[in-house]
Amino acid sequence: MIKEYCGLIGIYGHPEAARMAYFGLFAMQHRGQESAGIVTWDGARLREQRGMGLVSEVFSERHLGRELKGRVATGHIRYSTTGASLLRNAQPFLIHFKDYHLAIGHNGNLINTLELRQKLESEGSLFQTTMDSEIFMHLVAKNANGVSIEEAVSKACAQVKGAYSLLLQANNKLIGIRDPYGFRPLVLGRVGSTYILASETCALDLLEAEYLREVKPGEMVIIEDGVLRSRQAEEPRSRKACIFELIYFARPDSVVFGQNVYMKRKSMGQVLAREAPVEADFCMPFPDSGVYAAVGYAQESGLPFENAMIRNHYVGRTFIQPSQDMRDFSVRMKLAPVKEMIRGRRLLIVEDSIVRGTTIRNRMKKLRELGAKELHLRVSCPPIRFPCYYGIDFSSKGELIAANHSVDDIARYIGLDSLHYLSVEGLLSAVGDSQGFCLACFNGEYSEVPNAGYGKLSLEGGCCG
Repeated sequence: MIKEYCGLIGIYGHPEAARMAYFGLFAMQHRGQESAGIVTWDGARLREQRGMGLVSEVFSERHLGRELKGRVATGHIRYSTTGASLLRNAQPFLIHFKDYHLAIGHNGNLINTLELRQKLESEGSLFQTTMDSEIFMHLVAKNANGVSIEEAVSKACAQVKGAYSLLLQANNKLIGIRDPYGFRPLVLGRVGSTYILASETCALDLLEAEYLREVKPGEMVIIEDGVLRSRQAEEPRSRKACIFELIYFARPDSVVFGQNVYMKRKSMGQVLAREAPVEADFCMPFPDSGVYAAVGYAQESGLPFENAMIRNHYVGRTFIQPSQDMRDFSVRMKLAPVKEMIRGRRLLIVEDSIVRGTTIRNRMKKLRELGAKELHLRVSCPPIRFPCYYGIDFSSKGELIAANHSVDDIARYIGLDSLHYLSVEGLLSAVGDSQGFCLACFNGEYSEVPNAGYGKLSLEGGCCG
């Protein structure tokens, strides 16, 4: 299973900015469940509340109604891809520098963190965390002598490499930035006179805000005194938007990179049905992964669509861990089979991806035990054969089953009668864009490759940090 990374929300010019940020984060909870934080500017200082867990667990009415005062707020939800979940790595990350109270929230992954940190430490910088967000803050401070905060941020952007969408709060000023490749999404919206920056449009929808546009690759958006300005932090490069936003990460009702996620996932399923038809009794997904691609597959193939696995939507985070002899208990809590639909049937199952293969293997084993006659798996993305350095949690080739095994070998390992992945050409035809997406995890063609020693630094922080 691929894990989510991070979500950002920025609110400017609302008397209940913290509450707005809370609901924006709530809408994007799928992007990270490890920690959450909101920072506000009360006119004199930054106020903060950060904690481990879901948005609903971290914030109370006391925080939103009394403690987080101010008309400007920055919010962050986090999933770290390369290290431990620790409160000190929760964001937004705060510092006090000269006349500025600064807070930063980051979605992405910098690939030259080791090099930058070693250089900064040799110059006397002291670090509180292992997050690459803190490295960015040090770079801003280093570049802030005699220039505006926007200029310092631009200079910091020129020194970092990798994927990032950033929200930076400097006193009552809110700044949003995207990396020059446009790896990570960041959108701009407005409700009344309030401006909103968010990772996804689903946050704007919940807040009943008008979607204005994407923040462009390399662009810096500055909101101050109710006025929005724009400048280029860096010159845009050949666009490399993360294709996994459309395959997996984004909420299906969001618009990402100008495309409706639901329709694109459905289109992936339709192309998959044309590439790999099969005789089966019905088409089914494992909720929630693969649901919308399965809808497209069923419509294109003419197979009935069935929900033969039922998800328990009331399973939240639990700190009661199952014992070793009950190690699949947490999976059983989340998904339950409709046994009468499975016994003696030929099942066509649609998944959005296979990373390590262990989860889907256990699921197929269970279906066999329940009496499934045939198991045919269709995957709505190509085989993941190369590590991602830009913020997805498969950062080594050794953990990728498709990097080391053929499709036939994978099918045997999982216990399938047939297996087919969507081709790269099919994926691009489904999204309607043959250029502009990062496909490095499929073809190994990276925009920027990390320096030697990548990953040795981030023992506790990493992506989205």
